Parts: sequence; structure tokens; C-alpha cells
Amino acid sequence: MMKKRFGLAGLALFLFAGYAAASQPSSPPASLAQKLKVAPEESLAMIVPAKGVQIYECRVSQGGYEWAFVAPEADLFDNRGMKIGRHYAGPHWEAADGSKIVGSVKASTAAPDEAAI
Repeated sequence: MMKKRFGLAGLALFLFAGYAAASQPSSPPASLAQKLKVAPEESLAMIVPAKGVQIYECRVSQGGYEWAFVAPEADLFDNRGMKIGRHYAGPHWEAADGSKIVGSVKASTAAPDEAAI
């Protein structure tokens, strides 16, 4: 049961990140929203608070340097504030009991602001 519950937690984190991005002052273009639309058979099951960081690395690029995403590192909590797992590169969501899921990118698109990380 924990594997299924934790898989839904990963989806909740993804949706929460989308909510945070959508709550910014300007709305994304309709084409952007369409590319990231959730499939009809998917739904939000739970929200899992997380506290952590996204790690970036300065890398040499053509004509200079650029920031490149390396990995997330976050602790996951239940609604009482108890740590129930962690999120890290893969992306992986791992429960305190050792069960885990590995996610995969189903859709992505560039940010409307080219300077955004």
C-alpha cells in the first residue's frame, strides 16, 4: 500500500509545483498549458509537503557559462509534520520504509522567460 500511496505523493508534488508556477503574476500561454495538461485518468490524490533544494551547477557552454539543473533533494512530510520520505534524482520518491518509485518525464516545455531557471 505504501508504494501506491507514495506514487500518488510524487504526482502531488508535481501538481503542487505546477500550482506554484501557475500562481505567478503572469499566466502561461495557452499552448504551454495544453502541453502540460494532465491526462483524464489522472487525478490529485494527496498533497505531501516537502522541504529541500534544487541543485544547479555552473557549466561551460558555447560562448560562456550556463546554469544546469543537477538534482532535487527534499524531505517529505505528512500532515502532522513527521518525515515520511525523501525526493531525489531520478526522479525518485522514497518512503521511510524503503519502498520507492521512479518517475519519468511525460511532458515538458521551456519556461516563457528564457532567463528563468
